[in-house]
Amino acid sequence: MKYLVMIYGNQADYESMNGQAAPGHPAWTQAELGAMFQYMETLNKELIESGEMVDGQGLSEPRQAVVITSGADGAPVVSDGPFGETKEVLAGYWVLDCADVERVTEIAKRVHACPVPEGAPRSDVVIRPIMEAPTGA
Repeated sequence: MKYLVMIYGNQADYESMNGQAAPGHPAWTQAELGAMFQYMETLNKELIESGEMVDGQGLSEPRQAVVITSGADGAPVVSDGPFGETKEVLAGYWVLDCADVERVTEIAKRVHACPVPEGAPRSDVVIRPIMEAPTGA
């Protein structure tokens, strides 16, 4: 079964990782950032070696997003960032092929346990099964 494992964040999370503190988001040191990257790299290598990793990527900060909405007439409207009103956004994801929900939950708990600086919030991690397309016609 394939699962999408998603980790969430907001603009303040990205800024704190770039050394800019905000209320509730202490600035990360280079050592803390390195520990986080090393943790994720080790996890990703283990998932590749086990054959469970299909894909996984970190996403750019929310201020780099482009959003398509509907205008008053229903026509598409393109908006560039920054999106200050956005509370949480998808910060990264993994597509995993796991034997069962218990296994993917075990992996998601490891994602959630990634090291963060003292006082920094931990990002939520969400698991969603990927629907299989019906077979046959």
